[in-house]
Amino acid sequence: MKLRTIVVGAAMCLFSLTLCFADNAMMGTWKLNEAKSKIPVGAAKSVTVTYAAAGDSVKCTIDGVDGKGSPTHTEWTGKFDGKDYPVTGDPNQTTRSVKPITDHKFAVDIKKDGKVTMSGHIEIAADGKSRTVALTGTDASGKKVTSKAVYDKQ
Repeated sequence: MKLRTIVVGAAMCLFSLTLCFADNAMMGTWKLNEAKSKIPVGAAKSVTVTYAAAGDSVKCTIDGVDGKGSPTHTEWTGKFDGKDYPVTGDPNQTTRSVKPITDHKFAVDIKKDGKVTMSGHIEIAADGKSRTVALTGTDASGKKVTSKAVYDKQ
C-alpha cells in the first residue's frame, strides 16, 4: 500500500511539473527573425533558442552563427526566479538570471564575473507566436550596445 501511494504521489508531482512548464509561454523553440530585429553589427545570427524542462528547472540552448561566421552553442539551466545560474559556451557571460514580470514578460540580467553587462526584458506576444528580447549594456570592449531581437515560434 505504501509503495503504491509513493508511486502515485511521484507520478502526480511529475504530471504537475509538466503542466507548470506547459503553461509557460517561454517554452519551446524560437528562431531569430533577422528582418524584424535590430541587432548590433557582429552579433550572432541564424539563432535558434530552445527552452525545455530539465527536472524542476528550465534548460535554454542557443545555437547560431557569430559575426565571423563561426558556429556558436550556449547553454543555461536554471529557474525563472531572478537568481543567477551559470552559462556555458559564451565567453562574454558567466551567469544569467530570468524573473517573470507577468505571464508573458520576463526581466533578464546577464553577468560576467558577477558584474551586470546586459539587462532588459523578454516579452512574448499575446498570441504566443513571437517573442522580443530587448537588451542594453556593454560589450566585451566596454562599448554601449542595445539590441532588439525578434524570434518566431517554431
